[in-house]
Amino acid sequence: MTWRHALVIDPVAADDRPADGPGADFTDTFTPIDPQAPALSVGELSTQRGDGIFESIGVVDGHPQEVGAHLDRLIHSARLCDLPVPHREQWRQAVVAAATEAPEGESVMKLILSRGVEHGPAPTAWITVASAPDFRTVRRDGVRVATLDRGLDSGAPERAPWLLLGAKTLSYAVNMAAIREAKRRGADDALFVSSDGVLLEGPTSSLILRIDGRYVTPAPGAGILHGTTQMSVFEELARRGFETAYATLPASALSQADAAWLVSSVRLAVPVTAIDGSPMPVDGELTRSINEYLLSPRD
Repeated sequence: MTWRHALVIDPVAADDRPADGPGADFTDTFTPIDPQAPALSVGELSTQRGDGIFESIGVVDGHPQEVGAHLDRLIHSARLCDLPVPHREQWRQAVVAAATEAPEGESVMKLILSRGVEHGPAPTAWITVASAPDFRTVRRDGVRVATLDRGLDSGAPERAPWLLLGAKTLSYAVNMAAIREAKRRGADDALFVSSDGVLLEGPTSSLILRIDGRYVTPAPGAGILHGTTQMSVFEELARRGFETAYATLPASALSQADAAWLVSSVRLAVPVTAIDGSPMPVDGELTRSINEYLLSPRD
């Protein structure tokens, strides 16, 4: 991944600004930096403890996709993690500024908010822009998926909110370990299942199933991150006249589906071709049309 641009944001500088909304100019609160130069202190808690949150926004030909939904989730994650709540308009303007430096084609923008330097006075925040990997082949050919026990039952997030299962945190070691385990099992990606048999999500994606003509995704809760791309796909499917639903799904629902997708902001909609070695039908035409929609400008 080639870093193309970076901005450092001063969250404290927004504290005395008007409440979120158009009109206020925040350009003096973020500063472009050399994306190849060292920038973080050795005491930075994002690197020492993964103590922070992030969002990944797809950028297509300079247009950042679904900015509002990503900022909603960034704010939600900040509240769950007891971080200073991001000033929405400040971050929106920073996203727009960073997107002007994105190359043609597909890019990925990362929004990062950390607790800052250990014992420091303020959080650390920055945005990066990089060229996205080429996902055209995987969008067409799909992925094989292995189901993995997340090790927690579906009631754990409510009983133990300090586990931060509904926040998009920088602590991604478990997610990456799950993908490595899936590859050891001969798959390309993983799908988490709770210890009491409830379908959850992928390490970096949301799950959509088609069962009896209805498109369904695991209901938010049980530690599931509400997917921005999944919500956008559901809006488009509803516009086309299809029924969509959120539901608590048992793992057995996988065998009832006649198509399945993993969806995310940068990889977009990827068809699932096999689950735990069992082949899964692929709707290539719908996958192609949904990805065309996801690559179109969306705010």
